[in-house]
Amino acid sequence: MQRLLILFLAFLMFSPLSLALIPSTALAQIVAPTPYPRLERPLDEAYQPTQPDPSPQIASPIITGPAQPLTLVARISETGPIISQGLVWRIFEAEPDENGNMILLKKSEQAIAKLSIDQGNYIIHASYGRAQASETINVGKEPTNKTLILNSGALRLNAAITGDISIRSSLLKFDISTSSLDPNERVLIAKDIKPNKIINLNAGNYFVVSYFGETNATVSADIKVEPGQITDATLFHRAGLVSFKLVSEAGGREIADVDWTIKNADNKIIHSSINAFPSAILSEGDYVVIAKRGQNVYNRDFSVIPGPAREIELLISVY
Repeated sequence: MQRLLILFLAFLMFSPLSLALIPSTALAQIVAPTPYPRLERPLDEAYQPTQPDPSPQIASPIITGPAQPLTLVARISETGPIISQGLVWRIFEAEPDENGNMILLKKSEQAIAKLSIDQGNYIIHASYGRAQASETINVGKEPTNKTLILNSGALRLNAAITGDISIRSSLLKFDISTSSLDPNERVLIAKDIKPNKIINLNAGNYFVVSYFGETNATVSADIKVEPGQITDATLFHRAGLVSFKLVSEAGGREIADVDWTIKNADNKIIHSSINAFPSAILSEGDYVVIAKRGQNVYNRDFSVIPGPAREIELLISVY
């Protein structure tokens, strides 16, 4: 019996202590106008997490002792309140299988998870939207209570045109990646996020790209998410909405059945359409617009500067 006790204590001493899934990132150089953060409001009940990824198939547990009650709770930060909604708990075997895969034993979507599990060592994992954390625990002969600290915050994004010109939310979307000086090392975390949506994340630095329209208007920045706070950030685009029409006289009615092409300064086609009155959101720069109607081709050079929407006419009478 004494020999068994010594072996058991040795197993506990050398079992893994923790598994942190918080991404380790470096602060990248800001490649766009610095967004202004507004990050003083604590997280509250309105903090709505996104849906977690589908979980693997639950395996049968390896029985190591009589089942005991296990209660799991989580906090956003050390001093934050207990999270009351939106958590997903998963319990894995402490050791992976022969293929290196973690074996899922139990799953709970209760914010305060009350489970029953056999005595032994396990890895508990909590996800709160895209914020997550893991830790190893030992379930002994008595009921076990565990509090997991997520060290998470949230990010809420918006964008405007330089000069504080607002942009319709339907024209905006955002991608969030881990931050790295090397673009090839960035890992995409969330894609096509709409403005003003709260995204749960582990505290840390993130690389954010804002897309304005579907052509070439993008802006990016590194943003830091603080634990226990919602970070509000607005990115500023140097771009504008431009519409075109082919007319027989200045201010005249647009001519239908026109094939439109827009090229940038490198003579690359960046937009094309068949429309009487097309429009495009373009980043700041020089362009040429080409209108083709039947065998006739008309073109005009123009420049885009940040500002309100503008209209460009091509006059048939000029050619």
